[in-house]
Amino acid sequence: MPWLSLQKQFLSFLKLERSLSENSLLAYASDIQKLADFITAINPDITPEKISIQELKNFVQSLPAEGLNPYSQSRIISGVKSFFKFLLMQDIIKENPALLLESPKLPRKLPSVLSVTEIDKLIEQIDVSTPEGFRNKTMIETMYSSGLRVSELIDLRINNIFNQQGFLRVIGKGNKERMVPIGKPALKLLTIYQKEVRCHVPVKKGFENFVFLNRRGRKLTREMMFMILKELSKKAGLKKKISPHTFRHSFATHLLEGGADLRAVQEMLGHESITTTEIYTHLDRDYLRQTIIDFHPRSHR
Repeated sequence: MPWLSLQKQFLSFLKLERSLSENSLLAYASDIQKLADFITAINPDITPEKISIQELKNFVQSLPAEGLNPYSQSRIISGVKSFFKFLLMQDIIKENPALLLESPKLPRKLPSVLSVTEIDKLIEQIDVSTPEGFRNKTMIETMYSSGLRVSELIDLRINNIFNQQGFLRVIGKGNKERMVPIGKPALKLLTIYQKEVRCHVPVKKGFENFVFLNRRGRKLTREMMFMILKELSKKAGLKKKISPHTFRHSFATHLLEGGADLRAVQEMLGHESITTTEIYTHLDRDYLRQTIIDFHPRSHR
């Protein structure tokens, strides 16, 4: 069966069965297309059913030459493995040639985190006298208060805010729902934003239930959130590279530094595996070590 036909089947499976986002589907499509282009250039007669482990290894060995870093290489290899796992599951192939493919070893990358002071400094740059400014402050406070992903923030619905209980219902990766607590200051801002700011926005049809809207009455985009934070970071004079995810990292790190239980933080972040959450314990240890270096009287001799 030709590459294109199987690629379409694979992407349909990911969309319908695994409820992946459009960005994830595009990434998978790009990964499989890279493999298809590589194999077709060598021999147009090699279809996915005929490919060998050696040909897959040759493809993997070609990735560094394209200037791809280990993280990109690892993602592509993961996409290829998922593709052949799908083919095996569908009985299109009898053996999985990608089973023994190895990914490059990745250095443990610690996420960028803001201190409480830096977060305060960034928020201080917002002009809350404007409707957009008050909305932006509410969004950032909500993100930091609940550890939301940017997609979870911009998709937040009015009927998923539970004021009395102090919780938000969010739709995370894989379309999975979870309940996350939200602090009183952020919840208060949400209430004021809805009653005094959002109510004056002419809402477009289909966006009536989204909490955060742009001035044209539509929900905000991920790109808009990045632009808002980039501008505020510049005004605050922060040298760190900041993205919406920085607030999620900061949320987790500050909780653990304050003594929160790792399992509780895992639940709030919506991580399937606790090993994903454990990266923040490394940050915590680094923080503690630096505290000793900075303040212990024996550290300066």
